[in-house]
Amino acid sequence: MSKSENTPKNNPNSWARPVDKLKVSESPNEAINLNVDGRKLSGLTHGFGQLWQKTYKVRLSGIEITPQAVVEEWKANFSKFWPQGNNLYVPLTGIQPGEVGLINLSAPGGLKLSTGVMVIYADDVSFSFMTPEGHMFAGMITFSAYEEDDGTFAQVQALIRANDPVYEVSFRMGFGHKSEDAFWDATLKNLGQHLGVANPQPTQTNSLVDSRMQWAEWRNIWNNAGIRSGLYMPVVIVKKIFPRG
Repeated sequence: MSKSENTPKNNPNSWARPVDKLKVSESPNEAINLNVDGRKLSGLTHGFGQLWQKTYKVRLSGIEITPQAVVEEWKANFSKFWPQGNNLYVPLTGIQPGEVGLINLSAPGGLKLSTGVMVIYADDVSFSFMTPEGHMFAGMITFSAYEEDDGTFAQVQALIRANDPVYEVSFRMGFGHKSEDAFWDATLKNLGQHLGVANPQPTQTNSLVDSRMQWAEWRNIWNNAGIRSGLYMPVVIVKKIFPRG
């Protein structure tokens, strides 16, 4: 996959089958399973905010590795490359088309934001997630590796818009974009170091595709995963104090 592409290759055997609602098949005890089961996927047409294409990439300098080997390692250890305190829990089958993963993200004040993704595509050089209702973003994010200029690159490319007005405000104020950009910058650095790159230097390009907002989707705020996770926190605290025997 070249750096200019923002969609997976057209390999029909690597696409997930359409689903009406998401279902988490399994999750570890420490995972917070919230805001995923029973939710629909939230495509770009159902998001609220401005549409952005964000591309983050890193050249894997100083090592010889194929795109296939990069993606294989990335799939096997996906959330280990995320900043500490953030996790993606996937079934034992791993990142495969149709699988649903739980995401638990660290947020200010000790809050754990619970949401998820569905793997809509996966092959030997790329894999793509789509987000559910209530997630910060509506859209798709693709992880890939490719060869260019006698080197191998790892890339994260997102085509997304804020899911509701609350998330959109965070982006307009700047800290939403800053947090997202820092997250994937750190991820690519961790991936590069894991693969043996001495000093990974990720770069990014953010492009505003559509400045308009889809006001008809303002009701998405009802499913806001951040708000619902905050309301659920007392339950999490009680479960930690009084665990089941």
